[in-house]
Amino acid sequence: MKQILLLEDDEGLNRGISLKLKKEGYQVFSAFTIKEAEKFLEQESIDLLISDISLPDGNGMDFCRKARQYSNLYIIFLSALDQEVDIVNGYDCGADDYMTKPFSLLVLISKVNACMRRVSVKQEGQLLISQGIQVQRNTMQVYQKGEPVILSKKELQLLIYLMENAGRIVTKEQILEHVWDMDGQFVEENTVTVNISRLKSKLQTKAIENVRGLGYLWTEKVRKE
Repeated sequence: MKQILLLEDDEGLNRGISLKLKKEGYQVFSAFTIKEAEKFLEQESIDLLISDISLPDGNGMDFCRKARQYSNLYIIFLSALDQEVDIVNGYDCGADDYMTKPFSLLVLISKVNACMRRVSVKQEGQLLISQGIQVQRNTMQVYQKGEPVILSKKELQLLIYLMENAGRIVTKEQILEHVWDMDGQFVEENTVTVNISRLKSKLQTKAIENVRGLGYLWTEKVRKE
């Protein structure tokens, strides 16, 4: 059974989301403070963290950064902070998705199910190598010139998708379908752009090219082992 950690200090909202997720077949650990969430994260094998940002004992983004240091779990933010800078900061600290309040519970469940499908998929081909960048798919780790690079789940999946399609232009719609498992209807308009920008910045690479009006292209050759 896939395990979800729900960090939300609104008791009614926490209870409602938790009940719906349990009906979907997930094991849910509910936390109302960062301190409580840290204990669950230490004691349980969490696959997905759903977190508010404004919490009684701290900031959810700080907690996200801490969790990302030692875990590859998926992270979805639920927040009333709806400015572009807030969303960008959310992705910047390691989140895989960001939903603004008020939100549709059905859309949240759809995103959760998409994440869990990704958890269940077995990767084929353990190693992707290109221009000093090495992706170890069995351990979900990325190295550049021997140094580890910390990526969010979505950034990692985006990198793998681009490298798997090296030399071919992939459209925004294709990226949304293969990386987010969504048709784009419920995804923030700038989601792909933000994640591409973050990926290029973290890798400091020119191998990702924006083909104006068409999509994105990994320009370098990729070796698979």
